[in-house]
Amino acid sequence: MRAVRHAALILVLGLFSALACAQGEGWSQFKSRFLMPDGRIVDTANRSVSHTEGQGFSMLLAVFNNDRPTFDRLYQWADKTLYRKEVGLYAWRFDPNAKEKVGDKNNAADGDILMAWALLLAGDKWHHAAYTRASEKLQAAIVKHNVVEFAGKTVMLPGIYGFNHTSYVTLNPSYFLFPAWKAFYQHSHLKVWKSLNDDCLALLQQMNFGKVGLPTDWVTLRADGSLSPAEGWPPRFSYDAVRIPLYLNWAERGTPALQPFVHYWQGYPRDNTPAFIDVQSGAKANYALSPGMLAVRDVTLGDDFNVTDTLQDDDGYYSSALQLLAYWSVK
Repeated sequence: MRAVRHAALILVLGLFSALACAQGEGWSQFKSRFLMPDGRIVDTANRSVSHTEGQGFSMLLAVFNNDRPTFDRLYQWADKTLYRKEVGLYAWRFDPNAKEKVGDKNNAADGDILMAWALLLAGDKWHHAAYTRASEKLQAAIVKHNVVEFAGKTVMLPGIYGFNHTSYVTLNPSYFLFPAWKAFYQHSHLKVWKSLNDDCLALLQQMNFGKVGLPTDWVTLRADGSLSPAEGWPPRFSYDAVRIPLYLNWAERGTPALQPFVHYWQGYPRDNTPAFIDVQSGAKANYALSPGMLAVRDVTLGDDFNVTDTLQDDDGYYSSALQLLAYWSVK
């Protein structure tokens, strides 16, 4: 009997060890810094606001780290606090310092897509049909409210309001979530996801602005199909656009669409790459890439050995999220 109890104890300890190993050190660090007890992720560099981007990033990381309890807290907070039943999407921002904490009812399409992708992966990983149904419902709302036909292309508007100006639309190419769109198409076989993927990839390859030939954070698409950096935003390849090669590489590693980013980053020493560049003037940031942006650079160049899931002590929310996503994108 003692031998049986000993064997059972070893089995239990082994299972506990396996579960512990399923969650990386970086995920534990990330949760301790940015996850509130109620499931809200705080953007530490932005007055501790929360947004659907942060919830979506973190829901993905919870799936990758096999952390269902945290996934549920993240999703339940967003569903309770940000969900807009009348449109089936999520208000993009929560400000704990404001009188009306969800003052802007617009959505951010990337946040909704990240959440829908995470729900789809969670439904498959944990064999939970309710997650899958929630993803399908959110996907349908995104198509209804954010996906439009313009200039002969299927494109995704960054939000319901404020980006369709009739003669032109404003796009954010860092919202082109190619691996999510690919997953949606593989799940549903709805042509809209393939059209969105193919047309946005084609548009992206035309966003070769300035001498550096890079896309900017925000882009104008006109009715005649022409593209330019969007007015009202700095014409920079910067904190938004750095996600473009991450998503490209994640969807199809080594795609030729990565070459402008590869060429640009190969022109700088790894630890002395400017955080942004103005594609029109050539002016650069006088400080280097954050650890998370550096991780995106590394996976884009195939230097995966440089990317770990251990976060630096003083790194903020966005950089930390990018580093962990870059790490998992090549796992």
